[in-house]
Amino acid sequence: MHPESFIGVYDSGVGGLSVLRAIRDALPHESLLYVADSAHVPYGEKTQEFVEQRANTLADYFVSRQAKAMVVACNTATAAAIAQLRRRHPGLIIIGVEPAIKPAAHLTHTGVIGVFATTGTLASPKFAALVQREAPEVRILLRPCPEWVRLVEQGVLTGQDADAAVRAPVEELRAAGADVLVLGCTHFPFLRDAIQAAAGPGVPLLETGAPVARWLRHQLQERGLLRQEGQGQLLFETTGDPAALTELASRLLGQPLTADATPAQWR
Repeated sequence: MHPESFIGVYDSGVGGLSVLRAIRDALPHESLLYVADSAHVPYGEKTQEFVEQRANTLADYFVSRQAKAMVVACNTATAAAIAQLRRRHPGLIIIGVEPAIKPAAHLTHTGVIGVFATTGTLASPKFAALVQREAPEVRILLRPCPEWVRLVEQGVLTGQDADAAVRAPVEELRAAGADVLVLGCTHFPFLRDAIQAAAGPGVPLLETGAPVARWLRHQLQERGLLRQEGQGQLLFETTGDPAALTELASRLLGQPLTADATPAQWR
């Protein structure tokens, strides 16, 4: 591995772009390859075995491209496969994401926090262990919102449809006493305006992009792999439709982008 090598980032679709955005802001010298596994979106309703298989395939792909690090920018995939990935590629820096339970537990005044995520994340033993470890004294309200993933994948981020989909789940958890809300899926930050409007202006919405970027930077620095100068490349691939990813990623990240198809053997 070499500092000039790229960092691989993947998600089932475009949700991981919220993490990619944070990495890009924190590590502008790094080259990033984002793979949207759009042929298999969403992961949240797939079996653990399927999500593990896709994680292995994409990790092998990044390693074949000589990546120096890999970010699993998906809560469902992290919960299902991160331990297995680290055993499979012990020399590779592998960073996962997890809902921001610890900071939420520190912020709450009511002792109640709400977590929006996918069904797969909320049902995972890894999530249960996280809650027990970081917030044993806090009441955790869980709300799976798979329809929010579909909205983001369709590019529906604002307007009546987004507001209608967001309003009931948010009001449900607020009415039950939650004064801090955790966005436990990387798709959900793209609905932040709608969620904030439903929750009220003073309610913290916690996501994980910035902490992931800081931890990635630390890991690269520890191994002497942090790139210190130059402008990193930003590359996009998908197992789905490159034109669709090009259009949606350009919109979500606010800049013109071009996506390519991931080689057929990795789809």
